[in-house]
Amino acid sequence: MNIDTTPIPGLLVIHLDVHADNRGWFKEAWQREKMVELGLPDFRPVQNNMSFNLVAGTTRGIHAEPWDKLVTSAHGRFFGVWVDLRDGPGFGTVFTTEFDHKTAIFVPYGVANAYQTLTVGASYSYLVNDHWTPEKIPDYSYVNLADPSLAIDWPIPLTDAEISDKDRHHPNLDQAKRLPGAKRTLILGGNGQLGIALGALYPDAHRIDILDLNLTDPDQVAAFPWRDFDPIINAAAWTNVDGAETPSGRRGAWKANATMPTTLARIALAGGQRLVHISSDYVFDGWESSWSETADFAPLSVYGASKAAGDLVVSLVPRHYLVRTSWVVGEGRNFISTMADLADRGLSPQVVCDQIGRLTHTANLAAAIKHLLDTNAPYGTYNCTDGGEPISWVDVAKAVFVKQGRSAGDVTPVATEQYYAGKENIAPRPAHSVLDLTKLEATGYVIPTYPLGE
Repeated sequence: MNIDTTPIPGLLVIHLDVHADNRGWFKEAWQREKMVELGLPDFRPVQNNMSFNLVAGTTRGIHAEPWDKLVTSAHGRFFGVWVDLRDGPGFGTVFTTEFDHKTAIFVPYGVANAYQTLTVGASYSYLVNDHWTPEKIPDYSYVNLADPSLAIDWPIPLTDAEISDKDRHHPNLDQAKRLPGAKRTLILGGNGQLGIALGALYPDAHRIDILDLNLTDPDQVAAFPWRDFDPIINAAAWTNVDGAETPSGRRGAWKANATMPTTLARIALAGGQRLVHISSDYVFDGWESSWSETADFAPLSVYGASKAAGDLVVSLVPRHYLVRTSWVVGEGRNFISTMADLADRGLSPQVVCDQIGRLTHTANLAAAIKHLLDTNAPYGTYNCTDGGEPISWVDVAKAVFVKQGRSAGDVTPVATEQYYAGKENIAPRPAHSVLDLTKLEATGYVIPTYPLGE
């Protein structure tokens, strides 16, 4: 089995393995594992359609429906035609080929499809990844079989072909409805620290604040055009670790970190999109010196438990990247900016010295996410932090103070237990947050190391 590309982006010709003997032949018309490994999209078909054609010269099309499809011949030989009706520079591109039971064609959403039978009793089979309903008909687009601008060299002249009246009266290309082009990246939590960093790498993405799309409101979820987007990057989360220990905070943390990811997982399962979700070192108890992607969950806090619940749900999505990180810093209010402010104001803080980990700059986290998507890395969980040796929070604070012109001695090390003594609603912290980066590095991503304190 092998796959050929075509002049139409995403339209693929698959040469199938066909096993023939004196009885006839056998083929795997759809074999998910083999075909995805070769480069066919994991398009998750839900319906199989068959079209039987009595006479040679039967001609159907040219139709673009709102789904992807995988076309093949169950019996007979066909002349296939595909026209790109997606808005963009490829609009109107035509590809034709003859095919039989030894060939399949993957047709992405927005590419119109037509065929002409070259043999008697030809049976045309196609898988689609959405169920047909009458309500979807307004989302179709059509172009005329005889449009001279397409310059289609039909083997059997259309004057001699069997064509429905409806197909004879479709508009020419210049009047055809343009369908949405390539799907856009969707960034949820687009105004947060990570969302801003992702926006710099995906300037054409649709960034949306989680306050503008309530994922717990069924009506808002149903009205949103999810099929226009792939991948879906969930950069939204409840990050107030101590706030999650309060009655209202518990509800907020579970809603943002578990309920909303569950909604996104259902959407990605139904639509076949890639789902990127951000996890946290807080899903671990911090008792080990470092943590791999397969380490057992043992959260110490409400925040950690809510993140672990979201991780478990997202892991059920076939096309998911769950990126686990720690100590995130980016544009906006964060530990480094807080220390710089204290230094500039002449204050001398106490900072914990017995929590060990690595910072994660959002520029690094965003770049790692883009790398996984661009390289089609194997789906699953990846740890991502900055490189370098593990440090403590007090090490970071001292470096910031020195950078601001203060003395490192102006920062006093203190144990976690002492720092939080007497304070209410304090979430327990993992003592060790060092994440093993081996798996991410194996994909070819180069882990950056930032100057301490910057």
